[in-house]
Amino acid sequence: MPDMGQESLADFRAEIADWIDRTAPASLRDRAFSEDDICWGGKRWVFTSDDQKVWLEACAERGLTAPTWPEAYGGAGFSRAQDKIFKEEMDRLRVKKPLDSFGLWMLGPALLAFGTEEQKRHFLPQITRGEVRWCQGYSEPGAGSDLASVQTRAEDMGDHWLVNGSKIWTSYADKADWIFALVRTDRDAPKHRGISFMLIDMESEGVTTKPIRLISGKSPFCETFFDNVRVPKSYGEGLSAIVGEQNRGWDVAKHLLTHEREMIGGGGSGLTGGRSVASVLADEGQDDPVIMGRAMKLGVDELAMNLTLDRYKDMAKQGGVGNASAMLKYYGTELNKARFELLMSAGGSDALAWEGPYGTLAPEWLRTKANSIEGGTSEVMLDILAKRVLELPGD
Repeated sequence: MPDMGQESLADFRAEIADWIDRTAPASLRDRAFSEDDICWGGKRWVFTSDDQKVWLEACAERGLTAPTWPEAYGGAGFSRAQDKIFKEEMDRLRVKKPLDSFGLWMLGPALLAFGTEEQKRHFLPQITRGEVRWCQGYSEPGAGSDLASVQTRAEDMGDHWLVNGSKIWTSYADKADWIFALVRTDRDAPKHRGISFMLIDMESEGVTTKPIRLISGKSPFCETFFDNVRVPKSYGEGLSAIVGEQNRGWDVAKHLLTHEREMIGGGGSGLTGGRSVASVLADEGQDDPVIMGRAMKLGVDELAMNLTLDRYKDMAKQGGVGNASAMLKYYGTELNKARFELLMSAGGSDALAWEGPYGTLAPEWLRTKANSIEGGTSEVMLDILAKRVLELPGD
């Protein structure tokens, strides 16, 4: 969709704000959100309320779960300017997003860039409607930061692939319907070659998962095992199980990682309902000058981060942000950890309670510690910035 003029954008803002205000259920507005409030969708998803279901269906019908995706694939076809206005109005009205998913954040962009027309038309609308929940099969016990060393293998058996191996840190694999995974389809090729990006049904015989319990008490991460899993080469006419070229899955993986890092870097404000920490603390009567000073500094840092995200989104339209996504991921991680550290400091000893007036703050604070690991460790991100962005000399 072509960019609109300022007058047309003003009309669009009024129209979309009116629709949100009229449509969003009251129970999903004007409050802070915990991880338990997220709507992940999927075949086994149980809605937390009728309002959550109504809101998802209303937004999916208008393509608002993936506003910038083409209408043909279940999106709204919004321009960057329209998408920004939509998000601003959602924040202003303090409305929860209708759907969060790895399909929206990671697989969708990969399919838009590398998928066939058949793959796009089949898988993308399912994602936007929240009908299928995806998980990511990248890291392995021996291939974390060195992701190109994956050893999960897919052997060519004629009409199908036979997959054996394991993945680790597969978020919500025990709840997912499908997995997009990196598998080695040519064991003799150099490690960055011979890898394919494969779509696998989690209900396939031989796929098992084992949750990993975290210090927060929750188990979002899993081990995932593939034991002689038969993956058809085609799920239907034109629906190859492999995205992009066979043995060129590293190209798809790199593209997807930039979206994952941007997603991790840009998240984390859900607990305050999109409001600044300073605003939340002020409403709660916080008057400690040290705490409020830290909150104001955090607000400035968040504003800088949001402006930087906007700038890089514009750059992405011109060909991607490349290794700069490592900067977004690293700084976003540090901001999110600082946000929760501040909220914990403001709550004092009361915030340490697992239950009470601070709700899920303590376990979510502990959960932020994983931000430094998932999507690439902070050390790896800094190494990428030093070598590939700043081009500093090596040892």
